Order: sequence, then structure tokens, then C-alpha cells
Amino acid sequence: MTDTSRTPHTPNPAPAAHTTAWPLIPGAHPEPLAPASAPRPEYGTGSLADLLPTLAAGMGVPGLTAAIPELAPADRNCVFLIDGLGWEQLAAHPEEALFMASLLPGSRGGTGRPITTGYPATTATSLASVGTGLPPGAHGLPGYTVRNPDTGELMNQLRWQPWTRPDTWQPYPTVFELAHRAGVHAAQVSSPTFAHTPLTKVALSGGTFHGRLSGEERMDLAAEQLAAADRSLVYTYYAEVDGAGHRYGVDSDTWRGQLMYVDRLVQRLAEQLPPRSALYVTADHGMVDVPFDEEHRIDFDHDWELGAGVALLGGEGRARHVYAVPGAENDVLTCWREVLGEQFWVASRDEAIAAGWFGPRVDDRVHHRIGDVVAAARDDVLVIASEREPNESAMVGNHGSLTPAEQLVPLLEVRS
Repeated sequence: MTDTSRTPHTPNPAPAAHTTAWPLIPGAHPEPLAPASAPRPEYGTGSLADLLPTLAAGMGVPGLTAAIPELAPADRNCVFLIDGLGWEQLAAHPEEALFMASLLPGSRGGTGRPITTGYPATTATSLASVGTGLPPGAHGLPGYTVRNPDTGELMNQLRWQPWTRPDTWQPYPTVFELAHRAGVHAAQVSSPTFAHTPLTKVALSGGTFHGRLSGEERMDLAAEQLAAADRSLVYTYYAEVDGAGHRYGVDSDTWRGQLMYVDRLVQRLAEQLPPRSALYVTADHGMVDVPFDEEHRIDFDHDWELGAGVALLGGEGRARHVYAVPGAENDVLTCWREVLGEQFWVASRDEAIAAGWFGPRVDDRVHHRIGDVVAAARDDVLVIASEREPNESAMVGNHGSLTPAEQLVPLLEVRS
């Protein structure tokens, strides 16, 4: 990849106009829902993009900033990312997650805290934020599906379809690459399926990749990789909490079973930490269940008002990018606000950028990947597309927006 400027690592002060605190207070939302009233991710002080730069800076990797100063430096650092495990969901299920619950504040010795994912709260965006240490406006993966300005096509950034040259789409080096260049042993331990994907290349490459099928194998190998050098930066990953939530819903028996299993994995890894190590458990987003009725699932494919003037519908149900027919941008914005304005924060591209949804800056190459209209759900609602997105429209659990249930993810710490 091209080694470009790492300026976005420098913490940026929040604009003075922003006063929304976490968590949101039910019933305290201003009406109508102005874009600036939405809670903004804590870029530069407590977001996923700040985690790896903080750890690597503590190991002496040059050019990075310790944006989360309460994380004490360690010679060996491991990040275990559990796909789909939000802070609120973890806190609501202490009996299924006994080990992780012991790391929550209020538990004896628990120092865990929530951090924010970044917008949108979706896997491709969050993994890129983790691995590059950059907010979405800089790394350039600002949604589940976004328009490629060069081709005019929708690009699925999780599946990387249609194929786009990775180092052009995301040109920054990852933190793992920077660490490797600085003499730190960098490794990723995940499913073999992800070894050569474009998303891995742009978000998580650098050092060595180790594919293992079972969670237990990944935990054991992650511990071995931590011990492989005096300075180590290791990443490992588990996906099925997210899969259970999408298929069956948060709080389903299947989801609870996955939470119990991954809790045992966390404990297994924690008990194998070599000396001078820190383990950080986090996630890429939380999740909310949305009822299956017309009130909560608004079908774009059967709503002529929402479809008027729209050329492409991107994003996902709770975090939509809407691309207008040229010249219809203002009309589409007005219509989406009229139809959804009491349930969604609906913003123009410039309003969403000015409100800081995508970070303190948006690179020029990223600007037109963002929708002409951006709609982020506040309530338990979706804009589905039953015909063009049948699989996504059938999901029980969903995510993507700016609410605490989706944005807040755990940052749990174990040290040896």
C-alpha cells in the first residue's frame, strides 16, 4: 500500500456546537431530528479507531498517538474482536458471560468501559477503523454498500463486490504494517476464509496471518503469537455472536448460547497470556431487534415517496446512503425528512460531514462515496428493500446507526 500521511491519528477537539452525551436519555430527543442533535462517535478520544494506535504507540511505534491515555503501555498486546457484541447487550447478560462480566465496572477489579464504533456501526467500516486507526472519513469504507464515484455502481465493502482495486480504495498503511516496520511482531489469527480477502488486505494486513477454524485453536495460537517476541501486536476474531443476532435476535436462546461460548474463549485466552501482556476485548458494533411489521420495517421497494428521485439505495436498514438522480438531491432530502424525520436523523451529505458522523475530516476520494442523503435510525425501525435486498430485509437483529445499543462496544482489559 502507499504510505500516506497519518494526520487523522491526531486527536481533534469536538466542535463547540456538539453537546450530546452518552448514553441518550429516552424521550430527550429534540424534534425534528436535526443532524447535529445525533450523538457523535468519540473520534480521537474513545473510538475503535483509537485503540490500535494507542497500543502501538505504547510499544514505541513512531507516528502514532496514544489517544486513550488510560490504557497503560504493555510489551505484548492482543485485541480480541467479537463481532456483534455491544456494550448494552453484554451488560444485560452477566449470567451468560461470567468472565467478561467480571471485567465490567462495578465488579471486583473490573475496569472495562464502553467505546464507540464510528459511523456507520457496521462490520466493514469498523474493521477498517480498527486496523488502520483511522475514522471512516479517512479510510474510506463509510458503509455496508456505497457508490463508487468512478463507476457509478454500488459496492459492497464487506464482500468487495464488484471488485475494486484495494490499495486505491484504501491507500493508508494499517497499524499492523507500521508496527511490523518498527520491529514489532504483528499477527492476525482468524478464520482461514479471511486470509486473502480484499477487506483483510485494506484493514488488517501486516505481519503474518494465521488461519484456524475453531475458536479454541485461535485462542491458543493467539497466545503463542503474543509470546513469540518481546514486543507483539496480535489480533483475533470471532464472528458467530453477530450471526446469531442477525438470524434469531439478540436475547434469543441461540444468541445466548453464542455469548456463553465466546465468554469461555475470552477466559481461555486470558489464562494463557504470557508475561507483560495486555488483552483487550472489544466488538465492531452492537445490535437491536426490529419487529416484523409495516410500522417498524418501511419497505423502500414499495414506497413511492421514498423512491422518488432516487438513483441508488445504499447502506443498510438502519444506516442508509441515498444517491439521488442528478438535480433531485434537495427534493429527495425534503421527502426523506418528511417521511422519516421523526424516527431517523436525516442529513444531506454536507450536513452529516459537518456534524462529524464520519470523523473530523473526510478525504476528497471519500466525499462522494457518502450518500447525497444519509439516514440514521433513532427508533427501532428499518428502511428495508424487500426485493433488491431480500436477505438483509429478513434479519431479526440489525445495526448501523448512532444509538447507544449499536455504537457502544466493550473495551475490557486483562493484564499479566
